[in-house]
Amino acid sequence: MLKIDNQIKPIDLKPKMEKFWRLSGEKIRLIEDNYDPDKGSPVFTVNGRYTNRGWTDWTQGFQIGSAILQFDATGQNIFLEIGRQNTLKRMAPHLTHTGVHDHGFNNVSTYGNLFRLMIEGKIPLNEWEKNFYELALKVSGTVQARRWTDLENGGYIYSFNGPHSLFVDTIRSCRILMISHKLGQSLLVENDWEISLLQRAVQHMITTAKYAVYYGEGRDSYDVRGRTAHESIFNIKDGNYRCPNSQQGYSPFTTWTRGLSWAMLGFTEELEFIDTLDEAELEDIGGKESVIAILLNGAQATCDFYIEHTPLDGIPYWDTGAPGLAQMGDYLDREADPFNDFEPVDSSAAVIATQGLLRLGAFLRKSGDTEGGDYYFQAGLTVMKRIFEEPYLSNNVSHEGLILHAIYHRPNGWDHIPEGSRIPNGESCMWGDYHARELVLYLNRIINDETYYTFYHGMP
Repeated sequence: MLKIDNQIKPIDLKPKMEKFWRLSGEKIRLIEDNYDPDKGSPVFTVNGRYTNRGWTDWTQGFQIGSAILQFDATGQNIFLEIGRQNTLKRMAPHLTHTGVHDHGFNNVSTYGNLFRLMIEGKIPLNEWEKNFYELALKVSGTVQARRWTDLENGGYIYSFNGPHSLFVDTIRSCRILMISHKLGQSLLVENDWEISLLQRAVQHMITTAKYAVYYGEGRDSYDVRGRTAHESIFNIKDGNYRCPNSQQGYSPFTTWTRGLSWAMLGFTEELEFIDTLDEAELEDIGGKESVIAILLNGAQATCDFYIEHTPLDGIPYWDTGAPGLAQMGDYLDREADPFNDFEPVDSSAAVIATQGLLRLGAFLRKSGDTEGGDYYFQAGLTVMKRIFEEPYLSNNVSHEGLILHAIYHRPNGWDHIPEGSRIPNGESCMWGDYHARELVLYLNRIINDETYYTFYHGMP
């Protein structure tokens, strides 16, 4: 179980964060100089060099978005130009991609960040450029909303596996529907039937909270509060839920920790967004109070599970039921060991989860629950302190990765196992590196008393 440091303060992490941004800039330049974009998007490293692995093209936005976040944090214009030019050159196909569930990853990280920076005044206002980003976000949100399976009382954005499949990851893609809604967009289908993008986003989140998250209520023999299923399977003929499943975890009845972390961050970010809306906007979707209660329950359950099923330092193993863990003794009562002989850790899950912990803490503090807010916020700071130390932060100037010991797809055997090791370790992934940057930017702004970092800041 995570041992929470209740004494650490955000300002205590500032030296680590300054070092982080220096290393981050070096890594971005290294990839820009060395990686051949004609090979496809960089996904994860092998022997310290970023490589591509075809499944779906969901990481290009993280690569380009990393440069934009680097500019946001440091003000160095070279990174803004890398982000701008590559967004224009590389990202258009992602706007109209009808076969994926990850518009909120690719397009919010690029067009969304650039739009936000212009609204915040961090880059000069140019009406045509602003309109370009706005149109891209409207299109992306609408295309994502069209990928839909109806259920009796709602529905969900279905995964690339097909209409029967709900991925827990997709809760974070709901951000693109919310942005598009705030920009005045809706989905028009046959006979000019207008569908609310906000309604679709909320319905997806409620379906995810109901089926992808467990609450210790006896749903099955493995119902532990806060654990998540990577995939939820439905019968699309009658709309009935059938069973949990997993693509990247060990089994349907264990918890793949990156899926857990997507839920933690997705619930908390969307809680913050829903809290800004007028009651009238949510009257037809159960009401604002009800929606917030569902999302808060999901956020707290998943964050509690993470705290309780993670080693002392907060770095999780890749799946809480991975079979090799049984050979590691009391592994939750000591710090994680990325070099063990049995099961790998996943640092990418840690950086994503940490932002979820911090945002939940901030939300509860704002809501008047100081004790609960402090608990989760301090948990986030504790993990953050560890993840930006060796052996997780990469100080190797020739290694293109920023955060080491990440895992992509353990069941498929895609992750590199270095010579002399029995498990994957020592490598990075594009989503882990991007979310590490997003995490540090989030805390940077709190320390510097700047605008609180959200995906929707400045929206009308």
